[in-house]
Amino acid sequence: MSDTSPSSAEESIFSVDTLLKYMGNDAKALAIVSKIVRDACAPRMAPFEQAATALREQRLQEAGKIFHSLRGSIGTLGARRLVQSSLELEKAIVEQHIDAIPALFTALESEYQLVLRDADAWLQRNAPQGV
Repeated sequence: MSDTSPSSAEESIFSVDTLLKYMGNDAKALAIVSKIVRDACAPRMAPFEQAATALREQRLQEAGKIFHSLRGSIGTLGARRLVQSSLELEKAIVEQHIDAIPALFTALESEYQLVLRDADAWLQRNAPQGV
């Protein structure tokens, strides 16, 4: 639905092209995907704030669940880089590699901010008016 084709690096940040294609690539699909994107991104940075608190309080399992949930919801948006970054952080949490967690958290947070930026831009360009 976009006139320009994103580079593969950009595409791994956020791309709902495949989702649109599977849903029929029409106005109805665009409306549904727009809602999916809005809903997935609606929490904004709240999951990171919650996870940061859980990590500070040594509630590693809870933090891991937050990241797992985030990966599931945002991963549907073609966010391959975020998925990979989340998997690395989740693994460090499970294996209790405490020293690695801060850098992995920062990397995942950066990827998530890129997804939010690109999702917002996509919605501006593609979302049906009045939805």
